[in-house]
Amino acid sequence: MRRRDFIVMAGSAATISPVATHAQQGERLRRVAVLEPIERDTPSAQARYAAFLRTFERMGWEDGRNVQIAARWSGGNSIQLRKYAEELVAFAPDVILAGGGTGAEAMLKATRAIPIVFTIVPDPVGAGLVERMSRPGGNATGFVMFEYNLCGKWLDLIKEIAPSVKHAAVLRDPGFAHGIGQFAVIQAVAQSVGIEVSPIDLREPNQIEHAIASFAQSPNGGLIVAASGVGATNINLIIATAARHKLPAVYIQRAFVAAGGLISYGPNFEDQYRGAAAYVDRILRGEKAADLPVQSPSKYELIINLKTAKALGLIVPSLLLARADEIIE
Repeated sequence: MRRRDFIVMAGSAATISPVATHAQQGERLRRVAVLEPIERDTPSAQARYAAFLRTFERMGWEDGRNVQIAARWSGGNSIQLRKYAEELVAFAPDVILAGGGTGAEAMLKATRAIPIVFTIVPDPVGAGLVERMSRPGGNATGFVMFEYNLCGKWLDLIKEIAPSVKHAAVLRDPGFAHGIGQFAVIQAVAQSVGIEVSPIDLREPNQIEHAIASFAQSPNGGLIVAASGVGATNINLIIATAARHKLPAVYIQRAFVAAGGLISYGPNFEDQYRGAAAYVDRILRGEKAADLPVQSPSKYELIINLKTAKALGLIVPSLLLARADEIIE
């Protein structure tokens, strides 16, 4: 049952678009580079990229006709991410689309000249990506993942849907400022909710599984999966491990709940990629990234998977169901 209409964008474009051979005479072929820090085959990544491409096409840009798109997906590998950032700069694009804080940071280390449009970045000012939200001032602009106070809401939700939870492990990426920042907000509100929190640092897949299994040995536990490229890349592993150890878990995005997670609360990332397509279009038509304001989400979505709740032996409160934007049965 769904409380709002939505569209799931399926599939994705080729990783490297062929050089156009049938461009209109006299029309310069523009170049767009895309850097994503997660796996290309991740369902959420496919949906976001498809949303970008379809919006971009509606604005008159057709890959192989008047634009050439080169995309790289690092699969959570930081070494590959830096390598691909350098490759894309060498591609000499007119504008770069960078996914997530890790993608944006890697691209800004590689170039301070080529315009960059970022998406799903938690704190672009704090991370030094832009000077200020209203007028970024440098070569980058884009879309904020969420405001940090959202992170405290995850604790409220896990307590509401699973009242027995007394302690929660927060899966985070400690290598980037947003991983530390999310945990700090969660930790600040933990006492008021009555939940003790501890971090699990997201690194290699086998380490993730082992850390969750160790945490699950204590009773009355739950998980909060904070936003990170590593988390998104290992979505199926995290969900399967949480299910195996009967741990209720709160996630940031719908894709986790659609794949079998319990509950999510966060922005619609496909909307951000549609907005990014509009920004890339505006830059290609002559506007500067420095003059385009960084935008924050205008709404957050609550998604609940009733099948998963039943498997965990949870009865979802009627008031929580009434607030849901989508219920997966």
